[in-house]
Amino acid sequence: MKTVSTTNAPAAIGPYAQGIIVNNMFYSSGQIPLTATGELVDGDIEVQTNQVFENLKAVLAAAGSSLDQVIKTTVFMKDMNDFVDMNEVYASHFGEHKPARSAVEVARLPKDVKVEIEVIALVK
Repeated sequence: MKTVSTTNAPAAIGPYAQGIIVNNMFYSSGQIPLTATGELVDGDIEVQTNQVFENLKAVLAAAGSSLDQVIKTTVFMKDMNDFVDMNEVYASHFGEHKPARSAVEVARLPKDVKVEIEVIALVK
C-alpha cells in the first residue's frame, strides 16, 4: 500500500490521505473545490466542479494515473437540481471516456460546498 500526496491539490483537512494505491489501483479521497493552497472556490456548481476536477487531475498525476484511467466515480452533491449543470462539466473533463458512476444528493458537504467527487483508477 502506498500513500499518494501532492502539493498540487489541497492537503487533507483531517486524518486521511489524498489517495492510496493498492495493487495498481488508485483510490482517491473525495475532492472538494479548494485550491491547492486550501482556499475555497466560491461560485456555482460549474465553477466548483471544474476546481474539483483540477484537484482530481493533480492527485491522479501524483499516483501515476489520469482521468482516462478512471474506472469509477462517486459524485456527492448538495442539491440534485444542479445535476444537469454538474454533468456538463463532468462530461467535458472525461470526453469520450465514460467511467462507471454513482451520483447522490447529501444533506451537507465539508465547508458547505456544492460538490465532492472521489475516483477509483488504474495506475499506469
